[in-house]
Amino acid sequence: MDAQIDWQELHVAALRMTRLSYAPYSHYPVGAAGLVDDGRIVCGCNVENAGYGVTLCAECGLISDLVAGGGGRLVAFCCVDAKGATIMPCGRCRQLLWEHGGPELAVSTPAGVQSMDLVLPQAFGVDDLRRDR
Repeated sequence: MDAQIDWQELHVAALRMTRLSYAPYSHYPVGAAGLVDDGRIVCGCNVENAGYGVTLCAECGLISDLVAGGGGRLVAFCCVDAKGATIMPCGRCRQLLWEHGGPELAVSTPAGVQSMDLVLPQAFGVDDLRRDR
């Protein structure tokens, strides 16, 4: 699948989202872009809040865009800062990405493209919820 992913297009889309970011506290705009299994590109940017705990990461916006646009599975993901440097999603956002992309999701990382099962090893998922039923 990686050969069919236009990583440059995802990177540009994520960088564009940093310009839409609302980051008056950290001054650290973040943009995210993902490729959906139906070919759509979904995007998100971070939206901060004076109550820091309710700040929304760029990945949250991306997942909202995914679900609101009809759902599907993420097949590729890219996250960047305002300078265009590839950055890693936080732990909470890795869990969100796992839920909507699974272990095979291709993630652009500072160390190169890695599958989600390497980015979030031994992840907790829906199968764990079904074990005791």
